Amino acid sequence: MIQITPQFKKDVLSALVAVRSNFTGSDHKFAQKWNLNPSIYSRIKNGEDTEGLIKEATWLNLGMQLNVSINDRKWNIAKTDVYKTIQEDIEFCQRYSKAKIFVDDCEIGKTVAARHLSRTLTNCFYVDASQAKTKQLFIKEIAKSIGVDCNGKYADIKAAIKYYLKSLPLPIVIIDDAGDLEPKAFLELKEFWNATENVCGWYMIGDDSLQVLIERFINSAKPGFRALFSRFSSSFSSITPFDDQQKLQFYYKLISDVLSVNMLDKSKMPEIIKKCLKKGTAGQIGGLRRAESILILNAA
Repeated sequence: MIQITPQFKKDVLSALVAVRSNFTGSDHKFAQKWNLNPSIYSRIKNGEDTEGLIKEATWLNLGMQLNVSINDRKWNIAKTDVYKTIQEDIEFCQRYSKAKIFVDDCEIGKTVAARHLSRTLTNCFYVDASQAKTKQLFIKEIAKSIGVDCNGKYADIKAAIKYYLKSLPLPIVIIDDAGDLEPKAFLELKEFWNATENVCGWYMIGDDSLQVLIERFINSAKPGFRALFSRFSSSFSSITPFDDQQKLQFYYKLISDVLSVNMLDKSKMPEIIKKCLKKGTAGQIGGLRRAESILILNAA
């Protein structure tokens, strides 16, 4: 059974205070964004004892989203080339209220970068499409991520999302694992883009399946998808090289950069990197999830 300690709660609250400074909306909206009762958030914000105010499941969920470690092991964020590329893309889309699509290999840190940037950039909101594949769930997930009430009529929730995004200074919405969305959910993005043009940035992230999906819908003349793609700059950006030797070098640097901020004993790095770069049965190079697993095994 996981033990929720007073120190863990203190760390979560500190992280919550830190991300609050990056959200220009009201305390009420901020509380809803983090699935907290606004009155309870007001009480803990004012220094009231948190004992009994928040359920343990909520503490765990907050800790996970805020990257607060519940034990001694913590995965530190490395500013890899992948991270920097995604950061540049997101900052561009946010500054100029544009939309782009980033498509690349699995296990290179796309989600880690997106989640971290959503906690550190002002009015930057993260949506995990893998948890909300249908258009109804997708709309509710967007609402929750920006702090809008996700209960009520479908049309009212959409109207509230559009209104609220247009009320914030330079917001941006990151849609991670966008390839998991059902076709009808995709077209909701076109509607949101139209409603928030020139006032909100949008950024889609996925693996090659996202590109295959969009291209298939465009080639089959599925209504709305060519228009959606044009709104997202009519292109897919990526960073991983296609050349085998260059790709190997890319992964070597990527894994080295991440391990360097997560290892105390650097003497084991060459051995771990070698294990990560060993190709699997499908010919793929091991990525950062394999690196983390091997790192845990070596620390055990």
